[in-house]
Amino acid sequence: MAKAKVNKVLFVTTEASPFAATGGMGEVCTNLARALNVTKKTEARIMLPLYEDVAFHFKDKMTFVCNITVGLAWRNQYCGLFRMEHNGVVYYFIDNEYYFKRTNIYGYYDDAERFAFLSRAALDLLPYLDFKPDILQSNDHLTALVPIYYNLHYKDRPGYERIKNIFTIHNINYQGIYPLIIAGDVFGLSESELNVVEFNGRINLAKGAIVTCDKITTMSPQYAREIRLPEFSGGLDSVLTDNREKIVGILNGIDTEQFDPATSESLFVNYDANSFDKKKQNKLELQRMLSLPEDVDAPMVCMIAHMVPYKGYDLLRKSINKTGGNILDTDIQLVLLGQGDPDIEGYLSHIQNMYNGRVRSLITYNRDLALKVLAAADICLIPSRMEPCGLTQMGACRFGAVPIVRATGGLMDSITDCGKDGSVGNGFVFEEYDSDVMDATIRRALALFAKKKTWNELAVRAMACDFSWGKAALEYNVLYRVLSA
Repeated sequence: MAKAKVNKVLFVTTEASPFAATGGMGEVCTNLARALNVTKKTEARIMLPLYEDVAFHFKDKMTFVCNITVGLAWRNQYCGLFRMEHNGVVYYFIDNEYYFKRTNIYGYYDDAERFAFLSRAALDLLPYLDFKPDILQSNDHLTALVPIYYNLHYKDRPGYERIKNIFTIHNINYQGIYPLIIAGDVFGLSESELNVVEFNGRINLAKGAIVTCDKITTMSPQYAREIRLPEFSGGLDSVLTDNREKIVGILNGIDTEQFDPATSESLFVNYDANSFDKKKQNKLELQRMLSLPEDVDAPMVCMIAHMVPYKGYDLLRKSINKTGGNILDTDIQLVLLGQGDPDIEGYLSHIQNMYNGRVRSLITYNRDLALKVLAAADICLIPSRMEPCGLTQMGACRFGAVPIVRATGGLMDSITDCGKDGSVGNGFVFEEYDSDVMDATIRRALALFAKKKTWNELAVRAMACDFSWGKAALEYNVLYRVLSA
């Protein structure tokens, strides 16, 4: 019997943990590549910029591969290539100090040019790799030019034939929209090529990637359906509907070593499903740390999220502002962790002052504190308007902090309502994006929390859910096999 082909996949990305990550994309790229390599059915490698901070901490562990000149519009720029293996994944780092020796990853006036260079360099460097990819997987609008450039300029070149392109959408609201006037000067696109990227009179890089790639992946099956709807698509619903046969939704996983209450060094007391009673000690310790009343029977509700409107903070605000019968008229303790929109931050600080013995608004974010909160909390509230996947609900399950989620995106794919008696599922789900509906769901959870035996069984059942990256890797293996057949 012939040996099954091992597909070779190169992720082109602006982020990959632990080297550079501002959000979920960096975690996804690294963890998925690692899980794919474990299966032995796919060999996955990652290419990203050699940012200033990465060079400072890791360059002495890298091997220099080559340097070339990359043409971008009228520019001809130096491009170096370094290689490093870390935790079972080979990383390639693209070096150009003019573009990437900067304090931050994003936020510069020339970000469009910087990441156009990255996309062009990734393609120009393929002949110099010790690895010939069958598939290029680009991530969000920042590397959307990879399938665009490949389709327009590379697919017929010797050595580039038969490479397939996957465009992974982490969040469809980020599309890479620019004025048409910069198409030639910044992106090196001719007037005859503008139709590929033009949308509503502007350049839209996500649109260009959608029409030129071979497959589109999203962070969950439900999000794959939602992005074809006007309310979720960021205006691209017609383009996505026209290309719907390309779209595949695969639910992300989480790093189960990081989210492990039995071993995490962040916790006050480690525990697992067989020693679930120890979880209450984490609650008491966090209450002491945050100067909340020490009461193991007070239901602790947490919300850990970037403080932006679509995460559901407007629902929370409406809920708290109700005259009579708001959720803080119950006996809950509410712990809020995150940072972002100044208006949301200010409101949550105000709420802490109003309900000082009941609310803690932690306007910060660090992983250690987040894990402490999950280990202490009984309930994790995730009322998002939209959520491509979401990792918090999965981590909450692992720590026995039963999730309350709105039925959208990956929340819908990962959390199943436990029913009236709590005998099934792994959390609580509400459909309508409405504060009254959310409040009713919170009260339903609080009523079940009072039934300790039933609640503990629900929490332990949530802890047993398999959210490992191994499941996602198997689905990606199937996709790669079909695509490269």
